[in-house]
Amino acid sequence: METSEKPSSQDPRGIVEYNFQKAAERLGLDHEMRTLLALPFREVRVEVPVRMDDGSLRVFVGYRVQHSGVRGPAKGGIRYHPETDLNEVRALASAMTWKTSLVNIPFGGAKGGIAVDVGKMSPGELQRLTRGYIRRLHHFLGPSRDVPAPDMNTNAQVMARIFDEYSQHHGYTPACVTGKPLELGGSLGREAATGRGVVTLIEALFHDLNRPLAGARVAIQGFGNVGSYAARFLTEAGAKLVAVADVRGGAHNPAGMDFQELFEYSRTHRTVQGFPGSQAISGEEVLFPRRCKRS
Repeated sequence: METSEKPSSQDPRGIVEYNFQKAAERLGLDHEMRTLLALPFREVRVEVPVRMDDGSLRVFVGYRVQHSGVRGPAKGGIRYHPETDLNEVRALASAMTWKTSLVNIPFGGAKGGIAVDVGKMSPGELQRLTRGYIRRLHHFLGPSRDVPAPDMNTNAQVMARIFDEYSQHHGYTPACVTGKPLELGGSLGREAATGRGVVTLIEALFHDLNRPLAGARVAIQGFGNVGSYAARFLTEAGAKLVAVADVRGGAHNPAGMDFQELFEYSRTHRTVQGFPGSQAISGEEVLFPRRCKRS
């Protein structure tokens, strides 16, 4: 079996399948084994009704895909994003299976998500959404079945609500979710772990290239949990943060931006756009400045 043409970057399921088939070819896996490894163990779709602050009722669609539990309980994050769909969650669940196996920890792979724009939700609405989602799914979750974690637009507060809602149905169960606040049994360093991992890889790359990271110009797409911690550690290593973007817009200053000032601004204004001393740019310009070069 040969791998097909490389899929578009907008097709997450196609990307994961393409990479899986390339790996399967190198390993010499037969058709039956490829079929077993490629298909998820369980897929769940739920409709979550939420009473909004204005009294209206909205129904949100949520997903949880458990790709594999062969090596242990499924493990994977829950993301909140308006473009989340089953195709994306399937892809990320299978990627989690390969990640946990490659680093040799006793977990399988899973992923979850809800199609929602968190920027248009109040804290109370988000809490009701999270609890409703877990009420629909709790029979499929647990320390020996499937352990969720934070992902895009979810955080320790969301995990605390998952912990509380799950425990209401199954008794006190702190191991039902990771990424909780430290006060509820969370792990030291968990919040910064993904951003730190990004910087660890960048440092390894610069070492291989025999180039110093200090003085390097850095552009970051995304300034949530991962992007902000990556920016923090990169600037602490001496890199210069010249461009950053989030879902609402971007900021650019070729002379560099102070991380702490930018971080505080983004938390107050819920965006990096408009940061004093910077020029407004789009997220695409942060990643592809030459392609988007202005006339």
